[in-house]
Amino acid sequence: MPADLPLEEPERRLTGPEPAAGGPRGGHVWERTFLPWDVYFAVVWVGTVLFALAAEQPGAGVRAVAACLFCLPVPWYVWVGRPLLVEQAVDSRPAVRYLVGLVLLFLPPAALVGETRLATFALVPQCFMLLRVRSALTAVAVVNIAPVAAWALIWRPDTHDLYYNSVFAVVTLAFSAVVGSWIIRIIEQSMERADLVAELDASRGEVARLSAERGALAERERLSREIHDTLAQGFTSILMLVQAVETELGDDPALARHHLALMAGTARENLAEARALVAGNAPAGLDGGSLPDALRRLAARHAEQTGAPATVDITGAVRGLPAAVEVVALRSCQEALANSRRHAGGSIPVALELGYAEDTLRIAVRDTGCGFDPAGPPGTGYGLPGLRARAAEMGGTAVVDSAPGRGTAITVTLPLAAGTRSTP
Repeated sequence: MPADLPLEEPERRLTGPEPAAGGPRGGHVWERTFLPWDVYFAVVWVGTVLFALAAEQPGAGVRAVAACLFCLPVPWYVWVGRPLLVEQAVDSRPAVRYLVGLVLLFLPPAALVGETRLATFALVPQCFMLLRVRSALTAVAVVNIAPVAAWALIWRPDTHDLYYNSVFAVVTLAFSAVVGSWIIRIIEQSMERADLVAELDASRGEVARLSAERGALAERERLSREIHDTLAQGFTSILMLVQAVETELGDDPALARHHLALMAGTARENLAEARALVAGNAPAGLDGGSLPDALRRLAARHAEQTGAPATVDITGAVRGLPAAVEVVALRSCQEALANSRRHAGGSIPVALELGYAEDTLRIAVRDTGCGFDPAGPPGTGYGLPGLRARAAEMGGTAVVDSAPGRGTAITVTLPLAAGTRSTP
C-alpha cells in the first residue's frame, strides 16, 4: 500500500465541513478529483497483468487464463465500485457487496498465479475508502492472506516457496494495516482542524457582526445624547419663550420683542449645533474658544432666558484639554442648566463651578430650587441617565445631590488624559 495514500476517516468524512471551493481554505485535497485514483488503479492492473504473464510458473496456458480472469474485476470496478468510491458510500451495503465481489473475482487468478497478488496494492486502498477502520483491517487481512492460502491448496508448493509467500503476505498485511491506519489518523486530525478553522471563521464572522451592531448602537446612543443635549433643549427653550411672548404681546411689547430676539438667537445656535453634529465637528460652543468662555456664554444665555442670575467660578490652572473631555464638560453643564430651567421652579439663581486639577476636571452646577428625591422612582426623561452615561464613558462620575425643598447640585468629575496640552 503506497505510503502517500490519501485515505479519509469515514465517519468524519461524511459530516466534516466543506470549505468554499476556490477559497484560501478550499476543499480537502483528497476530495478535489478522483482521477489520480483511476490512474493509480489502472497502472496497478496493467502491471499485474504483465507481471502474471511474465511469471516462470505455472505454464503459459494457466498464466493466460489467470490474466483473462484478472480482467473481470475491471468492469466490476467501473460500473459498481467507482460510483461508490466517488459518492463516499462508507460502510453501506452496496459498498460491502462490492468489496465481497471484488475479493471473489480476485481470488481465482491469485490462486492460479501468485504474481497476481500485486493487485493487493489496488484492493487495500478501496477497503479503507469504503469501510470503517476495524472492518477495513479485517478486509485487508482477507485480501492478503486468502490468496496465499488458495494458492498453497492448489499447487502444494514446497516449504521454501510457501515460507517465502507467507512472509511476503504477512509483511504486506502489516504494511497495509499500519500505513492505512496512520494515514486515516492524520486525515482525522486534519478534519478536526478543519472543524476548528470553520468554527473560528464562524466565530470571527459573528464577532464582526456583533461588533458592527454594537458600533451602530453606540453611535445611535451618542447621537441621541447629542440631539437631546443640543437641539431638543434648544427647541424646549424656544417653546418656553413662545409661551412667554404669547402672554406679553398685549401687556409688554418691549419684553415680547426681547424674547423674540432670544428665540431667534436660540434658533441660530440650534442650527449651528445641527451643522456641527452632521459634520462631526466640535460643538458650536467650543468652536474657536476655550471651555471657560463656552460656559460663560452658556450661563449668560441661561440668565437671558430665565431672568435669574447664573454665575461661573473657575478654579485651578486653565489649560486646553482633550476635545472629548471638554465636550462632556460642556454637555454636562447644558443638561444641568436645562434641568434647572424645567424643574427648579421660578427664576432661581444658578452657580456653575469649573475646577482644573492636575489629573481631573470637576464641573458642578447648583441651584436653590424645589429639588427632588434622587432615591425616588426614576423619571422618563433622558437627561440625567445620559449625563451619567457620558461621564462613565470617560471613566468619570456624575453625582446628583438633591432633596425636596433644598435645591439640586450636580457634580461631574472627569479624569484627564495623560497627553493634556498646556495653553500658551
